[in-house]
Amino acid sequence: MMTAPMTSIGQSILTLILLVPLAGAILVALVPDRFKLPNWIALLTTLATFVLTLHLPAHFISGQSGFQFEQNLPWIESPAIFYHVGVDGLSLWLVVLVGLLAPVGVIASWNAIQTRSKIFYSLFLIQQTAMFGVFVSLDLLLYYGFWELSLVPMAILIAMYGRKDGPRAALKFFLFTFIPSAPLLVAILWLYARTGTFNFTDLQYQTASGVLPAGALFWVALAFLFAFAVKVPVFPLHGWLADTYNEAPVALAMVVAGKLGLYSMLRFHVGLFSVQARAIAPLLIALAVIGILYGACLALVQRDFWRLMAFAALSHLSLIVLAIYGLTFLGWAGGVYQILSHGVVDGALFLLLGALELRYATSLIGSYGGLAAKLPRAASYFVIASLAMIGLPMLSGFIGEFLILSSTFAGVSRPWAVAATLGVILGAAYMLWLVQRLFYGPESALAVSKPSADLRFGELAVLTPLVVLMLVMGLAPSLWLNSIRAGVHPPPPPSPAAHASVILSDRSAAKGVEGSAGVFRIAGPTQPSPEAAR
Repeated sequence: MMTAPMTSIGQSILTLILLVPLAGAILVALVPDRFKLPNWIALLTTLATFVLTLHLPAHFISGQSGFQFEQNLPWIESPAIFYHVGVDGLSLWLVVLVGLLAPVGVIASWNAIQTRSKIFYSLFLIQQTAMFGVFVSLDLLLYYGFWELSLVPMAILIAMYGRKDGPRAALKFFLFTFIPSAPLLVAILWLYARTGTFNFTDLQYQTASGVLPAGALFWVALAFLFAFAVKVPVFPLHGWLADTYNEAPVALAMVVAGKLGLYSMLRFHVGLFSVQARAIAPLLIALAVIGILYGACLALVQRDFWRLMAFAALSHLSLIVLAIYGLTFLGWAGGVYQILSHGVVDGALFLLLGALELRYATSLIGSYGGLAAKLPRAASYFVIASLAMIGLPMLSGFIGEFLILSSTFAGVSRPWAVAATLGVILGAAYMLWLVQRLFYGPESALAVSKPSADLRFGELAVLTPLVVLMLVMGLAPSLWLNSIRAGVHPPPPPSPAAHASVILSDRSAAKGVEGSAGVFRIAGPTQPSPEAAR
């Protein structure tokens, strides 16, 4: 069997990706806070880290199942905790996405953060390390450590740099996301007490083998799901989202919602507890569709563009939750692709909205109008990013939405698919309304009284690759899907007849994207590690 090339850098690439931003954070904390030294160090660190992440897709073997670039080293003898990291098709591009968004966040903060920049960039780089750790950890306690670490810098920076009431928003964010982590830790420790391991592959085999008591396993799976659902967030656990988007610095708003929770649902909820996930899937599908419609409707009536983006995120992330708990191979591939597209598009939109707020000192939509004449480059980039967000064909958002909705229609539920499609239509309404109010129509008093320069070189240098990436992802999705499909393994239906039905449904739905996305195959369950098999 082929294996990923394990050169000296290949053996330690994931460790380097974890350590470089951490080293950058320490260096930023040591240098003097003048001449924009923290900014430059943070920018160079994030660029170097992004280059390291590109090693992964360059040397990833798409046809190989299982984890690649693995390191599994003993760390603590008792309890048996290992430094076990690795990536597969599910986590590969998420690592690259975090690496891509980090320099975007630094550029977005370049002029917005004027005080205590050492603290800001140091904590921002620690946040990057934590997110990388969540995506590469294959030991549950190591994963939990990175999961918790990701909460702390976020809460501190929201409290310090909130626009109006940062401490209150930070406290709400911290309580909403930290409290569910307590039952998650208890659940992880219970699994270790019954199995003697934190290793993901071994636990996956043991939870599927039926040796653990089903009643207790239900509560363990629920603890995992609760922690992840709050982090996404899943309706109705979104109470922290709008205030956090409204207060968080732009660089943090890009990463505050979605990626960690959605990945954890795929890997650690459905991946470990397939029976329990299938049992609760109807409820999650219903909540996901409600979230799609609820978020879109609230986005339509917002008067602040940060709050509009918060409820738009709730709607779009709920669409991915629908894909996850539809439990179809095509839906999972589309869901992972949509996470990537959402990250790229949101990164561009947040950078543009942050640039507008920096120039005009307000986020109230009604204060804007007619900016296209004064800021033509900003208007052009904003229109393209908005069209990608609403799923215009040939742009990145279309591929994921089509795969999710077609798999839901063919293999899950036609009524739910129709309802979710209505949410997509509402999404087009609020984004086009936002474009109209900000950039077109008569010039507002603010635009007349406060003329401002168009996008600067640094902003263009970041936005242009993002816009190009939206186009490439829309035209050549197989560049990503070929490796993604090797890592998505939805649990098979309980009966052979139902299994065959879903396969046929997925194959018929895949014909619509065969030309651009390649031919999909149904992936079976992952194999246990050799230790577990013995």
